[in-house]
Parts: sequence; structure tokens; C-alpha cells
Amino acid sequence: MTVAQGVAGSSPALNISIFGAFAVITLVVVFRASRNTRTAADYYAAGRAFTGPQNGIAISGDYLSAASFLGIAGAIAVNGYDGFLYSIGFLVAWLVALLLVAELLRNTGKYTMGDVLAFRMRQRPVRAAAAVSTLSVSFFYLLAQMAGAGGLVALLLGISNPAGQAAVIAVVGVIMIVYVLVGGMKGTTWVQIIKAALLIVGAAGITVWVLARFGFNLSALLGGAAQKGGQSVLDPGMQYGKTPTSQLDFVSLALALVLGTAGLPHILMRFYTVPTAKEARRSVVWAIWLIGIFYLFTLVLGYGAGALVGPQAIKAAPGGANSAAPLLADALGGPVLLGFIAAVAFATILAVVAGLTITASASFAHDVYANVIKKGEADPAKEVKVARITALVIGAVAIAGGIVANGQNIAFLVALAFAVAASANLPTILYSLFWKRFNTSGALWSIYGGLGVCVLLIVFSPAVSGSSSAMFKNADFDLFPLANPGIVSIPVSFFLGWLGTVLAKERDDAKYAEMEVRALTGVGAEKATHH
Repeated sequence: MTVAQGVAGSSPALNISIFGAFAVITLVVVFRASRNTRTAADYYAAGRAFTGPQNGIAISGDYLSAASFLGIAGAIAVNGYDGFLYSIGFLVAWLVALLLVAELLRNTGKYTMGDVLAFRMRQRPVRAAAAVSTLSVSFFYLLAQMAGAGGLVALLLGISNPAGQAAVIAVVGVIMIVYVLVGGMKGTTWVQIIKAALLIVGAAGITVWVLARFGFNLSALLGGAAQKGGQSVLDPGMQYGKTPTSQLDFVSLALALVLGTAGLPHILMRFYTVPTAKEARRSVVWAIWLIGIFYLFTLVLGYGAGALVGPQAIKAAPGGANSAAPLLADALGGPVLLGFIAAVAFATILAVVAGLTITASASFAHDVYANVIKKGEADPAKEVKVARITALVIGAVAIAGGIVANGQNIAFLVALAFAVAASANLPTILYSLFWKRFNTSGALWSIYGGLGVCVLLIVFSPAVSGSSSAMFKNADFDLFPLANPGIVSIPVSFFLGWLGTVLAKERDDAKYAEMEVRALTGVGAEKATHH
């Protein structure tokens, strides 16, 4: 009996019932939260009613996606030290978000990134560009979560045929659409909080259990992993050190991870759900602690899976590397622990997908519909209705994309989303906040140029075609050698932002001065949020 059958034979009924219980509880919470969702501020920003600690837990819930839990644990189990580099990149990224972006954004915006960028620019073109980049980042991120859902359920219910996995991805899509349509940001935030608590408690429990197996001795654990997977799992370079190209790829990946977080629309949008800039700061401190502790757990989870399950068995299981954490749970506590961890992983996917969907739909409704099409004269109730329709469309696109991307490593797919965020959003946000001369043409060049270059390089990269692990295995048009384009597309976007600005005559120093005062002090932000 192979591991895959063993896990599949664990107890599908138990797994489904644990997951069903979670879905029912969260849907009840979402319905209760939705009773207060009346205005646009309620739908987009949860009425700004969350405290710093609550929002901090929700941010960690939004950030600790399937990539953090399933993808990184799998990457460490299979590639050892090189897999842990994802954890370090994701964590260091928070410092960039905290120091450069969090509070300034909270003070200048209302609901979306487009608000901040359009503050001192020509409204319509900049908002349209911000919406395009938000939708692009959300799409790449959604692909990763949906692929994770397919692999996870394949593992739990023993569904190995693609049609069955496609059906599962569709079910996940439908549940998350319900969350967003009914609960808005408030319902979504409560789902994030419940899920973050479950995830951190579950990961802590397994971490202690694994360490107990090795007498609470970390070197014994690492020794066990080296016994199963060979000495190379402890040495740097197993995944990224073989050739100069793969080393460059690593630098590119690191750049994308570290700079991408500060440009992720669904994380930026969370800063608007708190009443003051002080609470925004508190929420980031809470988030950093929770996320930091969790990434230390991933080290034990990954090497624990390597030592107790073994890299070969993990690669052979349905879902591949993404199944390391569930297989480890099965090896430790049998079907019940496997069912619990699987439900937590599933909850993780649902919550992150709901957060992404509401961000993308808010961006379209608020930036494109209300400000570009209706020129700022939209009826708020109509705007929320448009956001809900958009959520339906995004859900359908995510389901289709997830079916295509099924089977890819999720941490890798998320790294592509980070590259898009770092290329399209970050240069524009930083220039808007810190460079007086920056203008509309610079913003448009930077967003469209960064986004275009990044997506083009991804399409022609080994991630999409030309390698055994590519999305289209039989095609071969990989003209660009790196799997992650960050090292090229991020500098290009900064350069284009500068060039576009210098070539255009437009500048508005008074508006910049007003934005600077507001960003640094919060003066005028309350006025902006209530009108």
C-alpha cells in the first residue's frame, strides 16, 4: 500500500465532516456580520470598526496563505535549506511594508490603492491603471490558492482524476463567492481571524509534537531529515545553487518576495479597516509577531515531514510537495489530526481567496465604475452592487485558472504574484508618497510598463513552458531563462516611472504638500473617510 492510498484511505467521511463544520460555522459568522453592512464604507472597509490587534490577526490570516502553510512546508521537506528561503523572504518583506507603506497609506486613502495614487494625479487614467494592476496581482494569487485547494482535496478524498479535482476547485470557488457577496469586508475579516487562530494553534501543536518525537532536540530532527533525504537537505544550494542561472533566479525570487508585500493590494486594503493610523501601526506589530512565529514553525514542519515521511513519499503523493504538511499530520496523529490540519489548510485557502476577491471587486467598483465611468458621481448603493457582480465574475475566472494551474507548487505561484505586485504597484506607491515631481504620466508608465514587462517575462519563462514542471508541458516557448522575472521587471518599472515623469511637464507641488502632511500626520484623513 503506497502512502497516497494510505492517506486517501484515512477517512474521507471524517475529513469532509470536519471541513463541513468549519464551512458552516464561518458562514454563520459571515451572515451575522453582514447584518450591519449598509454603506460602501461597511462593505469595503468593515465600517473601520476593527481594533489594531483584531486587524493584526486578520492581516496574518490574509498573509499566511496556502503558500505559507502547504507550499513552504513542502519546499523545505523536498529542497531543505533552499525551501526555508521562502520563509525568510516573506518575513523580511514585512519590514518594508511597515516602514515605508502601512501608516502613510492608511492616512492618505479611503478604500483602495487607487485612492492613494489618484490623490495628486489625474483621476481617471490613474485609477484605471491601479485597477488593472490590482486585478492582475489578485488573479496570480488566486491561481495559487485554487491550485492548493485542488491538490489538498485530491489528497484527502483520494480523488486522483482531473475532473474530480476540477469539481473540488469549483466548490471552493462557490463558497468563497458566498462569503464575499454576503459578508463584505466585515464577514471576510472575521473569517480571517478565525482561520489565523486555527492555523497558528494547529501549526504550534504539530511543531511541539514533532520536536517531542526527537526529544526536543533540533539537531536530532535535522539528522533525521538528512537520513531520509540525504545530507544535501541541510546544505544551501539544493534548488538554487546548481548553475549561475538558478543563482540569479534565487536573487530574483528574493527581490520579488521582499518588495512584493508592500505592493499587495489585499494586504494594503486591510489597513483601511482600522479607525486611526495608531491602530494601523498596532495591527502591523501584531501581524509581524504572529507571522514571524509561524515561519519558525514552518522550519520544524518542513524538516519534520522530511524526517518522518521522507521526500520521495511526499513527491509521490497526490498534490506533490504541497501535501507535506497533511502527510506529516497523518504520520503523527493518524486520520483525526490529518482531518483537522486539512480543514485548517482548506480554511486558509478559503479565507485568503475571499480576501483577494473582495479587494479585486472593490478596486473595480470603486476605481473603475465609480470614478472612471461615473466620474465620481456614483450612488454608493449602486457601487456596492457593482462590487458584488464583479466578485461573481472574479470567482468564475479564478475557478477556471485554478483548474489550469492545478499541480504547480503553490509557494512558487505566489512568488509570481509577488513579482507582479513589486513591478506594477510598489514603484508607483513609493514615488507617489516620496517624490514631489512625480506625475500622472510617470504613474501610468510605471504601472503599465512594470506590469507588462513582468507578465510578458512570466509568459516566456520556464514556469509556463519548456520544462517538465511547467504549466504547459508540451509547448516550448521559454525565451527568458529565469522562472521569476523580479530582477528585471522591478528595476524597469522604477526606471519607467522616472522617465515618464521627466518627459511630461505636469506637476502639482501644492497637492504633493497636502498629501505629505496628511501621510505623515493623518490630518484630513478623517474628513476624507466620512464624506
